[in-house]
Amino acid sequence: MDKVTRLASEKGVVIFSKSSCCLCYAVNILFQELGVHPVVYEIDQDPEGKEMEKALMRMGCNAPVPAVFISGQLVGSTNEVMSLHLSGNLIPLLKPYQPFS
Repeated sequence: MDKVTRLASEKGVVIFSKSSCCLCYAVNILFQELGVHPVVYEIDQDPEGKEMEKALMRMGCNAPVPAVFISGQLVGSTNEVMSLHLSGNLIPLLKPYQPFS
């Protein structure tokens, strides 16, 4: 849990992902299209990946990946990110991390 918390707070936008997850890829592309380049941690390539996955679930993720953090705060998984985007509430959260905002 400490590792997840530390990694999530090191950068502005962080995605915990799995390299074979299409939803993770879609969320990552969404952020890039919005002008944000998140730090992506592929937990399936980390020796502590299983523990990280369990920690993400304990933190409140309804799915272990993608787990999106903005400003060190858990936003959620695909459903939460897409809901924020469709309601117009995602871009204001990302404003500090867009290079030309």
